[in-house]
Amino acid sequence: MIMDPETLSTLILLGSFLIMIMLRFPIAYAVAISTALCLASMGQSLVSLPQLMVKGVWSFSLMAVPFFITMGVLMGSGGISDKLIALANSLVGWMRGGLAQVNIVASYFFGGISGSASADTASLGSILIPMMVDQGYDADFSTAVTITSSCEGLLVPPSHNMVIYATAVGGLSVGALFMAGYIPGAILAISLMVGSYIISVKNNYPKGEKFSLIVFVKQLGTSIWALLAILIVIVGVVLGYFTATESAAIAVVYSLFVSVFIYKGLNWKGVWDSLESCIDTLAIVLILISTSSAFGACLTLLHVPDKAATFITGISSNPIIVILLLNLILLILGMIMDMAPIILIATPILLPVAESVGIHPIQFGIMMILNCGIGLLTPPVGAVLFIGSAVAKRPMEKVVVATLPFYLCMIIALLLISFIPQISLWLPQITGAM
Repeated sequence: MIMDPETLSTLILLGSFLIMIMLRFPIAYAVAISTALCLASMGQSLVSLPQLMVKGVWSFSLMAVPFFITMGVLMGSGGISDKLIALANSLVGWMRGGLAQVNIVASYFFGGISGSASADTASLGSILIPMMVDQGYDADFSTAVTITSSCEGLLVPPSHNMVIYATAVGGLSVGALFMAGYIPGAILAISLMVGSYIISVKNNYPKGEKFSLIVFVKQLGTSIWALLAILIVIVGVVLGYFTATESAAIAVVYSLFVSVFIYKGLNWKGVWDSLESCIDTLAIVLILISTSSAFGACLTLLHVPDKAATFITGISSNPIIVILLLNLILLILGMIMDMAPIILIATPILLPVAESVGIHPIQFGIMMILNCGIGLLTPPVGAVLFIGSAVAKRPMEKVVVATLPFYLCMIIALLLISFIPQISLWLPQITGAM
């Protein structure tokens, strides 16, 4: 049986990509090489590959990504972690398993500044994991709490992954996406707090001092400079004073000022080191965006999104089954790929399917980002899982076992977000961001 050229090119594109992933090629190389092989099979000039890559990053809205990453690195290196931990401790430290609850709430605050699960784990984990172990918490439990709560930062704005998703969709409001992340991030935090409380009661983990309004107000006053960085971005974008890119640039200048002159956690040598770290991160992110955009262009040329939509809806027309299938696909992708390429490659394929069963693009974006976040904690890729294990100096397999109850908490949050649209859409609607 002779294949038609389109089917053959699709098999070359997806087959070579999967083979290279299994052979543990760097993801950017796997995406670029499979795209080149596909273009060659279609008789296209390979000159079109760099053209498609450049087109993928030739976007004004994508300029916000480097700024948000820089803002997160500057604030994360500027001594803000200690202040956010103290603020969280004054708020929830009185509970059973208080430090675990502090870890989760601090991640919600810190995630709104860094927008990165990896940065959250590395920064807060290096402080809180040893602190928890010293107070009698199990090391693997402490690590599990840290890595799972770090995923809140992917949902709580400003998240550069939301900017990437808005670019992949085309024409979607970044401000609306930012507003959409707050309640899902809170739902995730609450589900993790409930799971932590149950485990803490079972293991009789300690609780901190009683709640004091005076202490809380004092800590809030100390942390307000950091929290204002989030307001600059959110209020400015949602009210239309400036674009996401402009707000991110302003936030970088503000973060530099706060880190150097207010908190004095950075000197000018530290600023230079932070900028070097940003360049390393940006090089990885932008090469992934450019190669994934070229890959996505090939998928569109080969009508893969339409075929995927037909296949998935052919399995079942029941919206519940379709939503569960979409989540399953995204979870599996999250286990083997990084977040940026998943967003850029899977969005044009799966979004039409999601819309066909009544899911709004904003809601689907939140679903996708949380699915990818769970993937960051899951072998074989599991970047955040590796970072958490390294910070805690614990074997990865033991951390995975300790994380199992928290996977359940995250899946419950994911299902709530998937089947209750207003969790994602209510805040953008009442603020007029949509």
